[in-house]
Amino acid sequence: MKKHRVVLIDDETVFRQLLTMALGRLPKVEIVGDYLDGQDGLDACLREKPDLLVVDLYLPSIHGVDIAREVRKQLPETRILVLTGHASEALPSQLVSLGVHGFVSKTEPLKVVIEAVEKVASGGLFFSSSTPTKPTLSPLPAPTATPLKNPLTPRELEVAISVASGLSSKEIASKLDLSVRTVEKHRANIMDKVEVREVASLVRWCVHQGLIKV
Repeated sequence: MKKHRVVLIDDETVFRQLLTMALGRLPKVEIVGDYLDGQDGLDACLREKPDLLVVDLYLPSIHGVDIAREVRKQLPETRILVLTGHASEALPSQLVSLGVHGFVSKTEPLKVVIEAVEKVASGGLFFSSSTPTKPTLSPLPAPTATPLKNPLTPRELEVAISVASGLSSKEIASKLDLSVRTVEKHRANIMDKVEVREVASLVRWCVHQGLIKV
């Protein structure tokens, strides 16, 4: 039975050791290395070419986002799951635009983190957050080219994609040559049409509709 080869990078020693032990018990997972330093972990990842990289965001020497970006560039077949203890409302859109395959908050129960590893390693997507500003996101299915439930205007589509890509209203206004007030009005209309209340859910909707790629 082929195992999913995994590199883990996390500077919280207890959490890293606990997760390494838990994943080591899974029949389809093989930990090929665990590291606390970002640069050491990146070097090992580029050397080992694992099936899955599990990486924390805040690391010594190099940020997890920079690690994920470099791995996406040099190892496009390696799947990436981001760990974070500091999830924010903007994080889902930032990670989706980066091209990672999932993220899970380290405040989740360990079984949820393991579920995320298994899901992403096997080819799925898993976006989850325990931030108090929004409900936890359920695992994402692969994007499908389904018809839009509530068709948006071309301008609203531009704004929706920009929002899902992590741009602020001010940045979108500059990009599309609109006023910030007009962008905010478009955002409100978009949220109403697609029946969501926060950016994370809009990101999921855009992914489902094939408007942005993961």
